[in-house]
Amino acid sequence: MIPVLIVGAGVAGLACARRLTQAGFQPILIDKGRGIGGRVATREAEGLQFDHGAQYVTAKEAGFAAVLGDLAAMGYAAPWPQDGRDGAARVRYVGTPGMASLATGLARGLDVRQGVQVTSIRAGEDGWVVSAGETHYVAARVVVTVPAPQVMGLLGADHPLVALIAGVRMDPCLTLMAAIAADAPFVTREMPDEPLAWIAQDCAKPGRPLPVAATRAGTGPVTWVAHASPGFSALHLEEEPAALAVRMVPMLCEQLGVTGNAVTHAAVHRWRYAQVAVPLGQPFLRSGNGSLYLGGDWCVGPRVESAWMSGTAIADDVLAHLP
Repeated sequence: MIPVLIVGAGVAGLACARRLTQAGFQPILIDKGRGIGGRVATREAEGLQFDHGAQYVTAKEAGFAAVLGDLAAMGYAAPWPQDGRDGAARVRYVGTPGMASLATGLARGLDVRQGVQVTSIRAGEDGWVVSAGETHYVAARVVVTVPAPQVMGLLGADHPLVALIAGVRMDPCLTLMAAIAADAPFVTREMPDEPLAWIAQDCAKPGRPLPVAATRAGTGPVTWVAHASPGFSALHLEEEPAALAVRMVPMLCEQLGVTGNAVTHAAVHRWRYAQVAVPLGQPFLRSGNGSLYLGGDWCVGPRVESAWMSGTAIADDVLAHLP
């Protein structure tokens, strides 16, 4: 019998596990991916690196600000000053050498088991039975931190908690990762009303393998990440990645003032559930007997800190109800 089993090793799951571990418990996290962190992610391809999910992290609350400070002190994160914004409001942090390092830092000392695809979660005689293929985990308490639209597939359409999340909406995002052998005209550009809503010079972030100085010296291409708007992403979500790259590369080239001949690498990643558009409005949901929890950024809002807040709140509630 596992005391607490957490499904999903994104930021919410990691936050929940860390708080429980600090209190002396030993939760187990399982995740379907080869990496952890969910949309706090980094991809490597052809010797290049791209933060193809969350671009940076900020903190509104003192607790999460302390977490980011600790990660920076250990080398997992660094402030990203740009456009005079550093210190003007909230400091933007990025993982070093990639955004995925934030999850690596949060997961230190935790029991995380990757490559576990959960297919169902059902109540058993002695607890919850979490099935992953031929493997079945039995847990006294289960914390589910997957995106809200995926919960029904695990619990079943008739589960009472599923009806409570019917109003939650998460928008998709198509992300273009490109390497371009040309000068960089800017570091970031935000255009919420354009098809490419966010463009970032990825290699300009601190601690990246290809420093800005080397790029300017002509020793390597500039790496770019471009997030499409929710509307564009929804319209083209089901297209093949290769076709999406053909569609999106010219749009990026137009913004950068370069021709397609300068592009040395291009790929597109499909985030089906990328950003919270309509949140639940509370930190988590709990079954009547307090043995099943649902949480994630979709409970609170479209920020990495929202996921942390949800996972931490779940852990505190679990601890409050443990004998």
